[in-house]
Amino acid sequence: MISLALKALKANPLKTILIYFSLIFSITAIFLISSISNGIINMYSSILKNDGDIIVTQKDISDTFFSNVDIKLLSKINTIKNIESSSALIVGASPIEKLPIVAVYGVSKNRFLNYKLSEGNYPIDKEVLVGESIYKQLSNKQFINIANKDYKISGVFKSDIGFENGGVVLNIKDAGKIFNKSASMIMINTKVDTNIDLILKQINSFSEEIEAKSTQSFVDNYNQFKIIQSSSNAISFIAFTMGLLGIVSIMSITINQRKSEFGIKRAIGIPMKKIVFQIITESFILGVLSFLSSLLLSQIVLYFIKNSTLLQGYVNGEITSILALYIFITSILMAMIGSIIPALNAAKTDPIILIQGNRI
Repeated sequence: MISLALKALKANPLKTILIYFSLIFSITAIFLISSISNGIINMYSSILKNDGDIIVTQKDISDTFFSNVDIKLLSKINTIKNIESSSALIVGASPIEKLPIVAVYGVSKNRFLNYKLSEGNYPIDKEVLVGESIYKQLSNKQFINIANKDYKISGVFKSDIGFENGGVVLNIKDAGKIFNKSASMIMINTKVDTNIDLILKQINSFSEEIEAKSTQSFVDNYNQFKIIQSSSNAISFIAFTMGLLGIVSIMSITINQRKSEFGIKRAIGIPMKKIVFQIITESFILGVLSFLSSLLLSQIVLYFIKNSTLLQGYVNGEITSILALYIFITSILMAMIGSIIPALNAAKTDPIILIQGNRI
């Protein structure tokens, strides 16, 4: 059956090429949309997960950019039993030189060690650390201007997280003056085998204006991540539908061109289900080839996206084995469903009509 399917594909090169490229376009779109959204979520999640087991933000806030937590809570939190360490962070954004938007992180002093220096020193007041991908694009390597204030560049750091490597880090006191807040969030590390729920209750009792959650719970329920994921799924579904419609259209034309072939096969006793199975096999082969081509193409595109200076490392796709499996199944379904609809339509037609060449 596979050999017959391969012969049929070679016998209809134009149809094969059209379906092949239609599948590649749709599958690559799904790959890029899904992997980039996953990459964005995983980068921001990594920043949070690397900093602790518990996150404290302003209560009922939709985004951490708008959160404002009193940094004085650190002294109270550190008195709780089984707290190993705590740090504060301000997250914001600002234009810098020709760059329209750059992530700005204000951090408490004990968090500076999270940034691996490639040159220079950690900043003191009115100084900043600059991520490597931003530093390469700066015309002034000595000072940068944030919110109309000049800050000396004390050092350069490298991070595997694009959001950080394309950002600027400064003392949280200086960041507080820029963004007019005390802290966006507080991250807490606990000792091993600590009762997290008990600590969460203690922290939440300090103020009615804050909300403490485990890091995993925060990431799983963060509204912005849900919006990104939902948007990704919606656009992927549109790409899937467009690809499916394209394949159905091409297959309908192809089967109409092959109606005499199908009519003769049915007239000599070949059951229609066997003919339909051959058509599905052809589509399966195309689906597999298109998936492999799309996977390679997506990896190449994501490489250039990751290393593009224009994107500053903020856009970074991640193709996991689970995502690849999901898209492989999607690719096969797209190819097979797209072919089975016109094939079943042909199965209803009398073989005499098919041989005569009338419309299906």
